[in-house]
Amino acid sequence: MAQPARDIRISRRSWLLAGLGIPLLRARADEPLLVSFDGDNIRGAAPGLHFLTGKPLERLKAADTVVFDSQITLFTDNHGTIFHRPVTERLIFSYDLWMEKFSVTVRGAPPRSKSLLTASQAEEFALGELAITALGLAPDRPFWVRFDLSVTSAKDLSSAVGDTGISVTGLLIDWLSRRPGADNPVWTRRAGPFRLADLPRTPPARGPRG
Repeated sequence: MAQPARDIRISRRSWLLAGLGIPLLRARADEPLLVSFDGDNIRGAAPGLHFLTGKPLERLKAADTVVFDSQITLFTDNHGTIFHRPVTERLIFSYDLWMEKFSVTVRGAPPRSKSLLTASQAEEFALGELAITALGLAPDRPFWVRFDLSVTSAKDLSSAVGDTGISVTGLLIDWLSRRPGADNPVWTRRAGPFRLADLPRTPPARGPRG
Protein backbone atom coordinates (compact mmCIF):
# COMPACT_ATOMS: atom_id res chain seq x y z
CA MET A 1 0.00 0.00 0.00
CA ALA A 2 1.29 3.47 -0.87
CA GLN A 3 2.74 5.43 2.00
CA PRO A 4 1.90 9.14 2.39
CA ALA A 5 4.62 11.58 1.44
CA ARG A 6 6.83 12.43 4.37
CA ASP A 7 6.25 15.89 5.75
CA ILE A 8 9.86 17.05 5.59
CA ARG A 9 9.92 20.81 5.09
CA ILE A 10 13.03 22.83 4.36
CA SER A 11 13.46 26.27 2.89
CA ARG A 12 13.70 26.48 -0.90
CA ARG A 13 16.97 28.43 -0.58
CA SER A 14 18.55 25.80 1.67
CA TRP A 15 17.47 23.05 -0.71
CA LEU A 16 18.82 24.88 -3.73
CA LEU A 17 22.15 25.37 -1.97
CA ALA A 18 22.44 21.55 -1.92
CA GLY A 19 20.63 20.82 1.33
CA LEU A 20 23.66 20.10 3.51
CA GLY A 21 22.66 17.78 6.34
CA ILE A 22 19.39 16.67 4.67
CA PRO A 23 19.29 13.36 2.78
CA LEU A 24 18.18 14.66 -0.61
CA LEU A 25 17.80 12.14 -3.40
CA ARG A 26 20.25 12.73 -6.20
CA ALA A 27 21.51 11.27 -9.44
CA ARG A 28 24.86 9.55 -9.81
CA ALA A 29 27.89 11.62 -8.80
CA ASP A 30 28.49 12.63 -12.43
CA GLU A 31 24.90 13.85 -12.85
CA PRO A 32 24.18 16.07 -9.83
CA LEU A 33 20.46 16.76 -10.22
CA LEU A 34 18.55 17.25 -6.94
CA VAL A 35 14.82 16.54 -6.90
CA SER A 36 12.13 17.57 -4.39
CA PHE A 37 8.32 17.83 -4.17
CA ASP A 38 6.29 20.79 -2.88
CA GLY A 39 2.95 18.98 -2.72
CA ASP A 40 1.93 20.04 -6.24
CA ASN A 41 5.08 20.25 -8.34
CA ILE A 42 8.30 18.35 -8.80
CA ARG A 43 11.31 20.64 -8.66
CA GLY A 44 14.85 20.03 -9.81
CA ALA A 45 18.06 21.82 -8.90
CA ALA A 46 21.59 21.45 -10.24
CA PRO A 47 23.93 23.30 -7.84
CA GLY A 48 26.97 22.42 -9.93
CA LEU A 49 25.50 23.66 -13.20
CA HIS A 50 26.96 27.05 -14.23
CA PHE A 51 25.73 28.24 -17.59
CA LEU A 52 26.58 31.97 -17.46
CA THR A 53 30.02 31.24 -18.87
CA GLY A 54 31.79 31.16 -22.23
CA LYS A 55 29.97 32.63 -25.23
CA PRO A 56 26.71 33.40 -23.37
CA LEU A 57 28.66 35.45 -20.80
CA GLU A 58 30.62 37.22 -23.54
CA ARG A 59 27.37 38.20 -25.25
CA LEU A 60 25.88 39.50 -21.99
CA LYS A 61 28.93 41.62 -21.26
CA ALA A 62 28.67 43.02 -24.80
CA ALA A 63 25.21 44.37 -23.85
CA ASP A 64 23.32 41.57 -25.62
CA THR A 65 20.27 39.80 -24.18
CA VAL A 66 20.70 36.03 -23.91
CA VAL A 67 17.72 33.67 -23.89
CA PHE A 68 17.84 30.10 -22.62
CA ASP A 69 15.23 27.41 -23.23
CA SER A 70 14.63 25.02 -20.32
CA GLN A 71 12.52 21.93 -19.88
CA ILE A 72 11.87 19.27 -17.23
CA THR A 73 10.56 15.92 -18.51
CA LEU A 74 9.09 13.06 -16.44
CA PHE A 75 9.47 9.44 -17.57
CA THR A 76 7.76 6.30 -16.28
CA ASP A 77 10.77 4.13 -17.13
CA ASN A 78 14.48 4.75 -17.58
CA HIS A 79 14.12 7.76 -19.91
CA GLY A 80 12.10 5.91 -22.50
CA THR A 81 8.38 6.58 -21.98
CA ILE A 82 7.37 10.21 -21.42
CA PHE A 83 4.81 10.72 -18.66
CA HIS A 84 4.71 14.51 -18.84
CA ARG A 85 6.61 17.22 -20.74
CA PRO A 86 5.38 20.81 -20.39
CA VAL A 87 5.90 23.63 -22.84
CA THR A 88 9.49 24.84 -22.97
CA GLU A 89 10.15 27.65 -20.49
CA ARG A 90 12.26 30.67 -21.46
CA LEU A 91 14.87 32.31 -19.25
CA ILE A 92 15.85 35.82 -20.37
CA PHE A 93 19.14 37.23 -19.05
CA SER A 94 20.67 40.70 -19.33
CA TYR A 95 23.70 42.40 -17.79
CA ASP A 96 24.08 45.88 -16.32
CA LEU A 97 27.53 47.09 -17.41
CA TRP A 98 27.64 49.89 -14.81
CA MET A 99 26.46 47.84 -11.83
CA GLU A 100 28.14 44.63 -13.09
CA LYS A 101 25.02 42.70 -12.11
CA PHE A 102 22.63 40.35 -13.91
CA SER A 103 18.87 40.49 -14.40
CA VAL A 104 16.72 37.49 -15.25
CA THR A 105 13.09 37.04 -16.29
CA VAL A 106 11.38 33.65 -16.33
CA ARG A 107 8.60 33.64 -18.91
CA GLY A 108 5.45 32.06 -17.57
CA ALA A 109 2.10 32.79 -16.00
CA PRO A 110 2.90 35.18 -14.51
CA PRO A 111 6.46 36.14 -15.54
CA ARG A 112 8.93 36.30 -12.65
CA SER A 113 11.88 38.71 -12.63
CA LYS A 114 14.80 39.60 -10.42
CA SER A 115 17.66 42.08 -10.84
CA LEU A 116 21.02 43.15 -9.41
CA LEU A 117 22.22 39.56 -9.06
CA THR A 118 25.63 37.96 -9.24
CA ALA A 119 26.05 35.24 -11.87
CA SER A 120 25.53 32.45 -9.34
CA GLN A 121 22.49 34.21 -7.84
CA ALA A 122 20.95 34.66 -11.32
CA GLU A 123 21.50 30.97 -12.14
CA GLU A 124 20.03 29.91 -8.79
CA PHE A 125 16.95 32.11 -9.17
CA ALA A 126 16.24 30.98 -12.74
CA LEU A 127 16.59 27.26 -12.04
CA GLY A 128 14.70 27.57 -8.74
CA GLU A 129 11.65 28.89 -10.62
CA LEU A 130 11.38 25.78 -12.81
CA ALA A 131 8.96 22.98 -11.93
CA ILE A 132 6.70 20.35 -13.46
CA THR A 133 3.27 19.31 -12.20
CA ALA A 134 2.99 15.96 -10.44
CA LEU A 135 -0.74 15.69 -11.28
CA GLY A 136 -1.68 12.09 -12.08
CA LEU A 137 1.51 10.60 -10.67
CA ALA A 138 0.81 8.04 -7.92
CA PRO A 139 2.88 8.51 -4.71
CA ASP A 140 4.44 5.04 -5.02
CA ARG A 141 5.00 5.01 -8.80
CA PRO A 142 8.67 5.12 -9.86
CA PHE A 143 9.62 7.93 -12.23
CA TRP A 144 12.71 9.43 -13.81
CA VAL A 145 13.55 13.10 -14.46
CA ARG A 146 15.50 14.81 -17.22
CA PHE A 147 16.42 18.50 -17.21
CA ASP A 148 17.49 20.24 -20.43
CA LEU A 149 18.86 23.75 -20.89
CA SER A 150 20.11 25.38 -24.08
CA VAL A 151 20.96 28.80 -25.47
CA THR A 152 18.42 30.15 -27.96
CA SER A 153 19.86 31.84 -31.01
CA ALA A 154 18.27 34.82 -32.75
CA LYS A 155 17.34 32.49 -35.62
CA ASP A 156 15.56 30.09 -33.23
CA LEU A 157 13.63 32.98 -31.69
CA SER A 158 12.52 34.40 -35.03
CA SER A 159 11.36 30.99 -36.31
CA ALA A 160 9.39 30.26 -33.14
CA VAL A 161 7.56 33.61 -33.04
CA GLY A 162 4.79 34.31 -35.56
CA ASP A 163 2.21 37.01 -36.01
CA THR A 164 0.21 35.71 -33.05
CA GLY A 165 3.14 35.26 -30.67
CA ILE A 166 5.26 32.28 -29.64
CA SER A 167 4.46 29.07 -31.55
CA VAL A 168 4.52 25.94 -29.38
CA THR A 169 5.09 23.81 -32.49
CA GLY A 170 7.97 26.04 -33.51
CA LEU A 171 9.55 25.76 -30.07
CA LEU A 172 9.39 21.95 -30.11
CA ILE A 173 10.86 21.72 -33.62
CA ASP A 174 13.69 24.10 -32.70
CA TRP A 175 14.38 22.16 -29.50
CA LEU A 176 14.53 18.75 -31.22
CA SER A 177 16.71 20.00 -34.08
CA ARG A 178 19.14 22.00 -31.94
CA ARG A 179 22.77 20.83 -31.81
CA PRO A 180 25.30 21.88 -29.16
CA GLY A 181 28.17 24.16 -30.12
CA ALA A 182 30.30 26.99 -28.78
CA ASP A 183 27.60 29.57 -29.59
CA ASN A 184 24.62 27.49 -28.47
CA PRO A 185 25.71 25.12 -25.69
CA VAL A 186 23.29 22.50 -24.35
CA TRP A 187 23.21 21.07 -20.82
CA THR A 188 21.35 17.90 -19.77
CA ARG A 189 20.96 16.33 -16.32
CA ARG A 190 19.19 13.02 -15.58
CA ALA A 191 18.14 11.35 -12.35
CA GLY A 192 15.99 8.52 -11.00
CA PRO A 193 14.21 6.41 -10.17
CA PHE A 194 12.23 8.38 -7.57
CA ARG A 195 8.84 8.11 -5.84
CA LEU A 196 6.81 11.08 -4.62
CA ALA A 197 6.38 9.28 -1.29
CA ASP A 198 10.16 9.35 -0.75
CA LEU A 199 11.01 12.85 -1.93
CA PRO A 200 11.94 15.63 0.50
CA ARG A 201 9.31 18.37 0.76
CA THR A 202 9.90 22.03 -0.03
CA PRO A 203 7.38 24.80 0.76
CA PRO A 204 4.85 25.40 -2.06
CA ALA A 205 5.81 28.29 -4.31
CA ARG A 206 3.40 28.64 -7.24
CA GLY A 207 0.73 26.61 -8.98
CA PRO A 208 1.35 23.51 -11.05
CA ARG A 209 3.24 23.92 -14.30
CA GLY A 210 2.43 22.28 -17.53
